[in-house]
Amino acid sequence: MSLRLYYHPLSSYSWKVLIPLYDNGTAFEPVIVDGTTHAAFLQAWPMGKFPVLVDDARGETVPESSAIIDYLDRYQPGPVRFTPADPDNAWRTRLWDRFFDLHIHDPTQRIVADRNRPPASKDPFGVEEARRKLANAYQVAESEAAKRTWFSGDDFGLADCAAAPALFYADKVQPFGPGQAAVRAYLDRLKARPSFARVLEEAEPYFKMFPRE
Repeated sequence: MSLRLYYHPLSSYSWKVLIPLYDNGTAFEPVIVDGTTHAAFLQAWPMGKFPVLVDDARGETVPESSAIIDYLDRYQPGPVRFTPADPDNAWRTRLWDRFFDLHIHDPTQRIVADRNRPPASKDPFGVEEARRKLANAYQVAESEAAKRTWFSGDDFGLADCAAAPALFYADKVQPFGPGQAAVRAYLDRLKARPSFARVLEEAEPYFKMFPRE
């Protein structure tokens, strides 16, 4: 098997890559990063951030979730193409991919990271700023979700792979309210997709590690 994925079942960016792998039934070797595999993981990608895809057949190591999905589209194509071939649809899909990563995923991770800090190192100002950013992003997402089924155009794609983990975890730290009915319905559609449902099922044993308030 030429593809090897270093990841963790609780990692949101790992989810983003697992979804397209499962959607297209792409064969790969899953390597959960833990105490026994961490050294091999760092050898593959010294920056130490997962997921990382290693393609032994092509001699390529591909970090960063969006880049991995582009790589899969190019070198491991399947029934689902995640970035549209049409140039206009492609840039719009990438725009929403960046929106979910930068404006929902990132502030959510900042809130979660603060929960893991010891009391003396807490950053209430940073958390409040992250919550403000999330509230603003929710308004934008709500407006768009009310007009579409998927954020990647007519079909499920890259932007939706980004949205699934971002919205799932964001709802845990700053729950959607009545003003996010369209976002809630969109997240429900994402959860109903078999590939994402499988990701959530595999993550279930690890959810006890997710930091609560």
